[in-house]
Amino acid sequence: MPNFKKYNYDQTAMVVVNLEEQIQPNTFEFALHHLIENHIDLSAFHAKYSNDRGGRSAYDPAILLKIVLFAYSKGITSSREIQWQCEHNIIFKALSCDAVPHFTRIASFISSYPDAIESVFEQVLMVCDEQGLLGNTLFAIDGCKMPSNAAKEHSGTLAELTRKAKKIRKQIRHCLKEHKQLDGRKPQERERKQRLAQSAQTLEKQFEKIDNFLKTASPRMGLGKQRKEVKSNITDNESAKMTTSKGTIQGYNGVAAVDKKHQIVIEAQAF
Repeated sequence: MPNFKKYNYDQTAMVVVNLEEQIQPNTFEFALHHLIENHIDLSAFHAKYSNDRGGRSAYDPAILLKIVLFAYSKGITSSREIQWQCEHNIIFKALSCDAVPHFTRIASFISSYPDAIESVFEQVLMVCDEQGLLGNTLFAIDGCKMPSNAAKEHSGTLAELTRKAKKIRKQIRHCLKEHKQLDGRKPQERERKQRLAQSAQTLEKQFEKIDNFLKTASPRMGLGKQRKEVKSNITDNESAKMTTSKGTIQGYNGVAAVDKKHQIVIEAQAF
């Protein structure tokens, strides 16, 4: 039987490394590091800092951007996990210059500059795409159906909503007529009269909502081969009725496209 040297991955080793040498050319991390260090304007991140004349020094936004965007490229979106990676992963250590920002600092940075971070990541991905660092051989696309803050009962074609408005107006007239008849009756009818008044008021609001929508709306046409009118929604007209495993919802289909090579989300939209 051959006599091989035994090995064990579950051990800790003290290794002397040069951090810059860990960031190898022709990799996503190299492009990220080089672009942020030399080409991308980071002045948008400087406005909220006021420690130039005293106070504790802060982490450079360039360092935080590198570890956050590299984490995103690996599918890591937890601030605690990013902190752990900075403590244990050699590429994260190299990008952060061996700094280990606390997860609360990472979370605060992300929440303070969402638009600026998105802009930087977009610039990095555009360059990486041109350099062939995103793979582009296969994109995995998946989606999930999400409810919107709109009632599906308020959906319908313009003709259906018009009929609904007429029906509500008829109900309002009935309530008002019965209310008028009760006005001349005994005091014990007062409670019922109040209920009718409340019902009429609710119906009136619903009618006005539908009527105002119909005054400005135009038919919403589908995008299929046979173009036909699809249902509108008076609360959120960009949403749609969709069938899910748990029934019908009024909402959106959230779709994400992920690059195969680096598992980077390159596009995400709600339809």
